[in-house]
Amino acid sequence: MSDTYVRKERAGQLVEAAEKLFAAGVMSHSGHANLSARIDGERLLLTPGFVRGLRAEDLATVGFDGHVLEGELQSVSAEIIAMHSVAYKARPHVGAIIHTHSPSATAFAVAHRPLPCRTEPMLRFGQAEDVPVVPWGPRGSDVSVRGMADILERRPTTSAVLLANHGLLVFGPDSAATAHLVVAIEESAEAEIAAAAIGGAVDFPPGAQEAVRAAIARAAS
Repeated sequence: MSDTYVRKERAGQLVEAAEKLFAAGVMSHSGHANLSARIDGERLLLTPGFVRGLRAEDLATVGFDGHVLEGELQSVSAEIIAMHSVAYKARPHVGAIIHTHSPSATAFAVAHRPLPCRTEPMLRFGQAEDVPVVPWGPRGSDVSVRGMADILERRPTTSAVLLANHGLLVFGPDSAATAHLVVAIEESAEAEIAAAAIGGAVDFPPGAQEAVRAAIARAAS
């Protein structure tokens, strides 16, 4: 598979993922987000500083070391290269990463509160545990990146983190799966906040994750 083909395929997937996030209504008022897709073990595709109306040709090719190899990035996007790179390095199976300021998930980040896994979509789309909070550090700083690396090492099965006082970062095998999980997490955060007004959300019963996996397997057979 040629490098050009891989880049074109990944770019198209990122565009579709961005469109899905807006269609699902999980974006902040500003629509701020950044999305990336792994090209190989050293490079990624990254959105250029905006995602509303994103086009494949807008994406930049960036090295994990922070150098822009093709295309252009606004300075605000260049700041977050390390945030994406550290997740790709820690999770070799991850093929795409999405960062948003989704309002309800960001409420948990601002409150420094892990988001519990209490909705079935979170189980189904890859986050069968609480979403942990990464301690605050200036965006793209060594403090922020070290905090992410520490959480990813201590929580080897999490597919998402909340960035304290900032927003949400989600990673998955491809752009579509990652976007599905962003939507599931934002809807779960909304449900948690709403449930607090009527007595609070309740945990799943023991064995829920296994039951969901069995149901998925039966449907696929």
